[in-house]
Amino acid sequence: MGTKGKIIKCKAAIAWEANKPLSIEEVEVAPPKDHEVRIQIIATALCHSDAHILHPQFEGGVFPVILGHEAAGIVESIGPGVTNFKPGDKVIPLYAPQCGKCKFCLSPRTNFCGKLKHFKNPMGDQKLMEDGTSRFTCKGKPIYHFMGTSTFSQYTVVSDVNLAKLEDDANLERVCLLGCAFSTGYGAVINNAKVTPGSTCAIFGLGGVGLSAVMGCKASGASRIIVVDINSEKFTKAKALGATDCLNPKDLDKPIQEVIVEMTNGGVDFAFECVGGAKIMRAALDSVTVGWGVCTIIGVNVGDNGLNVSAMELLMGRTLTGTSFGGWKGVTSVPKLAADYKNKKLDLDALVTHTLPFDKVNEAFDLMYQGKSLLPTPTSRETTWYQLELRPCQGSSPTRQAPAPAPPPPRSPRRRRTHAPPTSPTLHGCFQLSASR
Repeated sequence: MGTKGKIIKCKAAIAWEANKPLSIEEVEVAPPKDHEVRIQIIATALCHSDAHILHPQFEGGVFPVILGHEAAGIVESIGPGVTNFKPGDKVIPLYAPQCGKCKFCLSPRTNFCGKLKHFKNPMGDQKLMEDGTSRFTCKGKPIYHFMGTSTFSQYTVVSDVNLAKLEDDANLERVCLLGCAFSTGYGAVINNAKVTPGSTCAIFGLGGVGLSAVMGCKASGASRIIVVDINSEKFTKAKALGATDCLNPKDLDKPIQEVIVEMTNGGVDFAFECVGGAKIMRAALDSVTVGWGVCTIIGVNVGDNGLNVSAMELLMGRTLTGTSFGGWKGVTSVPKLAADYKNKKLDLDALVTHTLPFDKVNEAFDLMYQGKSLLPTPTSRETTWYQLELRPCQGSSPTRQAPAPAPPPPRSPRRRRTHAPPTSPTLHGCFQLSASR
């Protein structure tokens, strides 16, 4: 008996409040409405952006919510008006939409889309569907969406402009990394900074984004790639991917930016900040040369985003810029990246360090906080998690139910710190998770 047009019951990891572990619950996923697609998630990754929402200082977080935004899956059913997808298609949900009609989508200068309303806080956007309601309920309560994706669920519903179609033979356990980490780091180098052959680069942070930036610099022909991380265990992989110099600030007797400036006769041509936090952003900017140096901000941190920059610093020729999703227009670009991985032009396998079962999602968060992973990923296998992937399991038989109502107004989280992230920025990797069948 098919599930089209019916409520699907399945497992999901719900964040009921800030600073608390996620809870594996049975949820009800409503059928897709106009221009919506319901997806069975096959693999999903854990990104530090998911952890930001759990931080009490994050502005714009709402609870209860199903997190997750880096995944791949298979179309289960489509709503009215959907023409680009059909059941059985392999897809990647996108937190960066591409409607193809707004002034941003029609411009080659940006990958932003007018569907996003809160440019100052995009992680707090897309928490409900276009009609202002949620497709998730649990124990009779509506559950918020996260960044239009909510991939920590065996099934999710997304807008058809938040979805990239893949080839039938795509490896979902790996291309799910194209949903955030790889695309963000690699694209920041290729699309935004446009690193040139023979240039010098510095990359701050060797998580999934930072290592992807290393790959981008290598592919661009950079002559020197300096990487910075407080976890020296990550240097072996960074060197294998193309890094030429590895620096641990804890081993130095002077600020990291001063060391880099001395190493490079005045500063690097390009710097990439892949961690978050004003101090690291400041160090990255100070590391680039005057005259033409470009510092690209990629990392996000809560409660510490203020960055003081004097006009004179910019008048002397430095450029400070930022990027979201690596500048890719996801609907059209992600399928090409997936094809490049298939043709062995991209190394997504290097980003996977851990494989855990879906019910170990909180352990994946702990490993990320401890800096012991790159990308944790849950998959549909009971005994495995993949770094940067999470796979949900098959749901139980669907039942017919009324559509989910809109969620209640956001409530202030209680501040019990039983699962709090670190208060200071850390350089870490990523996990991949898998859901049990």
